[in-house]
This record gives sequence, structure tokens and C-alpha cells, in this order.
Amino acid sequence: MLKFAIALCICFHGNWPQFRGPNSDGHANEHQPPMRWSDTENVAWKAPLPGLGWSSPVIVDGKIYLTTAVPQGEGLSLRALSLDANSGKVLWDREVTALEKTPSIHAKNSHASPTPIVRDGVVYVHFGTLGTAKLSTDDGSIHWLCKELVYPPMHGSGGSPVLEDGKLVIVCDGSTNPFVAAVDAESGTIAWKTPRSIQPRISHSFVTALVANVDGKKQVLAPGPDHFAAYDLNNGKELWKIVAPGWSVVPQPTIFEDMVIYNHDYDNPELMAVKLGGDGDVTEKNVVWRSQRGAPSTPTPLLIGKELYFVSDNGVASCVDARTGERHWMERLGGNFSASPVLVNDHILFISETGVATWVKPSKNFEVTGKNEVSGRTFATPAFANDAMYLRTDEALLKIAK
Repeated sequence: MLKFAIALCICFHGNWPQFRGPNSDGHANEHQPPMRWSDTENVAWKAPLPGLGWSSPVIVDGKIYLTTAVPQGEGLSLRALSLDANSGKVLWDREVTALEKTPSIHAKNSHASPTPIVRDGVVYVHFGTLGTAKLSTDDGSIHWLCKELVYPPMHGSGGSPVLEDGKLVIVCDGSTNPFVAAVDAESGTIAWKTPRSIQPRISHSFVTALVANVDGKKQVLAPGPDHFAAYDLNNGKELWKIVAPGWSVVPQPTIFEDMVIYNHDYDNPELMAVKLGGDGDVTEKNVVWRSQRGAPSTPTPLLIGKELYFVSDNGVASCVDARTGERHWMERLGGNFSASPVLVNDHILFISETGVATWVKPSKNFEVTGKNEVSGRTFATPAFANDAMYLRTDEALLKIAK
């Protein structure tokens, strides 16, 4: 019998060290931030941020880390910052790399969209093909800067790195020759680099991978152009794949028992649930269910128990049975969405791109319990630590706390 488990199981009580939290699952139920806020109500502090970035903040031991891209003449300064979680004061602001000319990106993207990772006194930051770096959490000093992940990005970069067993796993699906790679976290050298095995019609995507234990072996689960593939974490060998047309994939995969649920297209988004494991092309035998209705193009779905909750980019929220795909409800929230939903205060928090937050009870019956709003664009998924929420807008970082 095959055994499955998410490899991302990190003991970070009270911290939020990577994209979507300690276990990359969007669960923040150990925290109890206020359920009401505005531009002034329950705002402990509001810190202006230089430049623009859609990376989520991460918080460890009372310090916040994030990235941003600051205009500098005709180019950009790609930077990492650390702030004090209690006061919002900037502790350090470090330039990681600079560009003489600003690359073109999608209007919804930024040049600092991937979320950092904090582990063991260092912070890893990623700017796509523009550079990946390891910095000291104390002062931002650079341990190493890797610029070997060279590929032609389309619309900029979006996927965040994943750290497991000393390897930073990064999906590099550019406009040509897409690949998945692992960077040695200690040295910054390339541990392995595996070309995608499919020749797609359109090859770019922006996905954050997931690492899972599949029958005792750690596998990198990485949706991509026209397929989903699993790779051996140790050496990058492709182990199995599902073939399904699609491109510009963004949401991170979700593990439910012996299945993985993922999105495989942006223009015509569809969620697919497939059995984990196998050898080679397992499309014919591993697909469990598929659903296009209300599927997200950008926000990652949220698994709570046996139910999967998600919101489409145009604001339609859904709850389905994770095992079968059977729909319990489908309701319009209004607005457009990029941030991923999170579980906090025993509620699901959906935040639109214009700062409107909607609280929904996790249930097979749809029930909205409250709404809040702040000024500014809110594309980044919020972070949580010590009963506070950290919400990034296009201009500032807000600490929502009692």
C-alpha cells in the first residue's frame, strides 16, 4: 500500500516562515487576529514600503521579511527588507541585485512577487531569473547570490521557492525550454536541473511546487505547461506525469489523502484531482475528478478537513468535496482575487484585489459572517503571527491586531 504525507511539516509555533504558513497549507488557526478592521480600526501600525512587490511577508521570532523592487533611474533595485513586528520599524534594507533597465512584466505582476523563506537564521529570497539569494536574518548580509537559473520569463516571475532537505526547489517555466531546478541551500550552486518532458504550445507558468512523501520517497509536485509532473527531490528525475492541456499555471498543488489537487490552465481554469504515484504517463488511470466551474486561475485552494474551498479570479467562491469534486455551494463574493484564502479564527478569509475582506464559515452551507475593507491594492496573501495579521498593499504593510 502506498503511503502519502506532505513533507512540509515544520515546527514554527507562532511564526509564518514561508508562503501560506508553516506547512504551506494556508492554516493560521492558532492565531486570533481581530475579525474587524479598516484603515484605522485595529491597525497597530502601518509601515510604508518602498517600490512595489507582491511577495507575502514572512515572520519569524518577531521579525518580518519581504522583498520589493524599487525604481532606480531606468532600472530597478531588487531589495530585501526586515521590519520589527512590534513597531513596524525597518531593521535593515538590503539591495540584492540591480538592473540597468526594467524588464517588462504583466500589469498584474511585480518584479518582487515570489515569497521569501526563513530557516535557521537565514532568509532566502527569489526574483525569478534575476537572482536567488541567501541572506543573514540579523543584518541582511548576503551569503550567496545565484544567477544561474537563466530562462526567458514571460510576464515576469511569480512562483515561490520551496525548501526541503537542503534544496530550494524552483519552477522555471519561461517562454521557451521550461525546466524545474533545485539550488543547494548551503552553497547556492545548482543541485539539479530537469527539462520539462512535454513540448507545449505555450510554455510559461508561475507555479509554486509542493514536496510530498510518496511511499517513502520525497517527490516534487510541479504543475506546468500541458502537464503535471512529479520529480525525485534527491536527483530531479521525472517519476510520473499527467498530461492535460493548459498554460500559465499559478496555484500551488494541494494534497488530500492519496491525491493531489491542482489547477492546469489560466484562461480556462480547471481543477484536477489525481492519485499520487505511478511510473511514466499515468493520465489514463490516475485522474479522479475534474471541475471547471468556478476554478481559480491565481489563488491557491484551501483544504479544510474533507472540503476544498476556493475562489475564482473574478470572485466566485466554491466549496466541494475533496474526494469526489461534488459541489456543496458556489456563490459570488464580488471583486477580483489574487491572494489565496486562509483559515483563521475558525473562518475562511477571502481578500480581494481592492482590499475587501470577506469572512465565510467553513461549512457545506454558505454563510458570510463579516466584511472589512482597507485602501490600496491587495494581491499578496496575508501572513499571521502571535494573534496578528500582516496585510501587504501596493504602498504599505499593515499590522492588524487588538
